[in-house]
Amino acid sequence: MTERGTALLERPERPEPRRSSLRGGRNLSLGLLRSARPRQWIKNLLVVAAPAAAGELGSPRNAAELALVFALFTAAAAAVYLVNDARDAEADRAHPVKRRRPVAAGQVPVAAAYATGAVLAVVAVGGAAVLCNTMTGALLTAYLSIQLAYCVWLKHVLVVDMAVVTTGFLLRAMIGGVALDIPLSRWFLITTGFGALFMVAAKRYSEAVQMEGGKGATRALLSEYTTGYLRFVWQLAAGVAVLAYCLWALESGGVDDHALLPWRQLSMIAFILAVLRYAVFADRGTAGAPEDVVLRDRALAVIGVVWAAMYGLAVAGL
Repeated sequence: MTERGTALLERPERPEPRRSSLRGGRNLSLGLLRSARPRQWIKNLLVVAAPAAAGELGSPRNAAELALVFALFTAAAAAVYLVNDARDAEADRAHPVKRRRPVAAGQVPVAAAYATGAVLAVVAVGGAAVLCNTMTGALLTAYLSIQLAYCVWLKHVLVVDMAVVTTGFLLRAMIGGVALDIPLSRWFLITTGFGALFMVAAKRYSEAVQMEGGKGATRALLSEYTTGYLRFVWQLAAGVAVLAYCLWALESGGVDDHALLPWRQLSMIAFILAVLRYAVFADRGTAGAPEDVVLRDRALAVIGVVWAAMYGLAVAGL
């Protein structure tokens, strides 16, 4: 080999700072997106619950308004997730599953998580106040305040932890009606609140059962609950939710003269079946995240579609 060839072989490779920087920026962006929990965004579809129940989804203006509210609530929820992950980074690193979260794994710096969360929170509240109305901004502010208090303190307070998570679902269901100035039925709010408590308590119960089975706790507070107490809570919440829904379905006091069948009243059957089906997973101790339960069980999904169809026919007066 010639001296020139040897020199070419020995020449050190030039670093590629630009490509490395781009790769690092892409990894950070993907990490922030994962920390925002895209799978959890399905919960934010509750913002259409009140307008759908009132039959106010047909207007393009209302649909656009609800899409905006969904985006703003998603930004607010993402802000909470980012702050929570940044705060719990050290503890998550010792957890067999949570250590894979981007902040705990080092893919997203703690400072970046805090900064992105703060920006999203300001955008969510400011956007709601400017683009929607004052009450929408107030509800988003209340949501952020309660959830951040949960991250810092309330998740360590017995019973209050479940109440706070339930409140998050309730605020999602309220904000769509508030944004469109739709009066909220008391039975609608009770049904939503206790339905959410049912799912939250069922999830806690399942985690407690798994902890007793030696699979490890996912929450420190679980050791202070008993499975008997959590079973009592989800059974009580399920009963109240069913009763409130029946009263809500009967609230209209009659049937549209042009309707083929009393769809609103018939929807009670589908709702009760859905609760009973969900209770199967709760009783087995396998009711994890609500969105996972709904999406993985075909029968529950079919019941949900039937319920939606019945209620849609009731709203349309068909």
